[in-house]
Amino acid sequence: MRSPRPAYTHPVALQAHDLSQIIDGHNDLAWSSRTVAGYTVEGLDGPEHPFKTDINLLRAGGVGAQFWSVYSQGGLPPSEAVQYTLEQIDFIHRLVRRYPDTFVLARTGSDIRTAWDRGQIASLLGAEGGNSIGGSLAVLRVLATLDVKYLTLTHNHNTTWADSATDVRAHGGLTGFGREVVAEMNRLGVLPDLSHASFDTMRQTLDVSSAPVIFSHSSSHQVCPHPRNVPDDVLGRLSTNGGVLMVAFVPEFVSEDYWHWHDDGKHGARPPVTVDQVADHIEHAREVAGLDHVGLGSDYDGGGDFPDDMGDVSGFAVLIDRLAERRWSAPELAKLMGGNILRVLDDTAEPTTAT
Repeated sequence: MRSPRPAYTHPVALQAHDLSQIIDGHNDLAWSSRTVAGYTVEGLDGPEHPFKTDINLLRAGGVGAQFWSVYSQGGLPPSEAVQYTLEQIDFIHRLVRRYPDTFVLARTGSDIRTAWDRGQIASLLGAEGGNSIGGSLAVLRVLATLDVKYLTLTHNHNTTWADSATDVRAHGGLTGFGREVVAEMNRLGVLPDLSHASFDTMRQTLDVSSAPVIFSHSSSHQVCPHPRNVPDDVLGRLSTNGGVLMVAFVPEFVSEDYWHWHDDGKHGARPPVTVDQVADHIEHAREVAGLDHVGLGSDYDGGGDFPDDMGDVSGFAVLIDRLAERRWSAPELAKLMGGNILRVLDDTAEPTTAT
């Protein structure tokens, strides 16, 4: 059973959809539900809800697989951080049970392809913030058994073992324990996610990781020099590592004017943030890292504002249409939309037997 057609208008975009649906690297619906709706999973099949994500919007955007973020905020005691993460894993499990005709749990590329054959949206888990493991490799192993497929090494604050992009440098990148975490992730088939990591943490993880890394929701530092974005020297290493930059739609990461307006207190008129600016980030990453190393990681429901005409998850259709207008071919769009991260998932499908 084929899923409903997305709201694409360009014929090349529709051709690309026949080759690959969108695999989005990061959506914070679980955290958003925690903060505004008491973790309810009700109402996502209709228009009356406070979220940027629902079933109809996902279908309109052409989303066929979603990495749902399971997030615990920085500064929590280790036991509370683990609890927050487990609660959000439970939310995603309840979401899938509530809408079984739409969602199915997934971890591998094979799982995603099976979901597409059945007309379902594959639901994968990504733990955002290394504090989610509570400083314990045992907890990391438990999260892997719960099908968590990536771990973001930091969030906005340093962990005890890795520096964040937006905190005061404490470790110079990864500590020795941080290297052990990466090695254990490699063994378990859990992807190192370097969004939120400092540049030193990015580079050192690439030095030690034996598996592809991802950036689940970051953009290009050369286009907008926000500290959450990825510098060209790191982008250039993805072709060797095999990893993927999943370009984020967050206005502060997309537009330097918006970033400064936001951080200066939002005085005056909001600077426009356009789909073309998002496309500029994608095309820069393609130029530096290569076509095989670029994907999409929106961060919907992780923030209040998004680029013009891309205010909810249906906005993927606006972006894919615009890239088709920029003369991306259907096979090229298909790699960006999902083919590249499918390759990474295929390459990391099974844990290694090394101990």
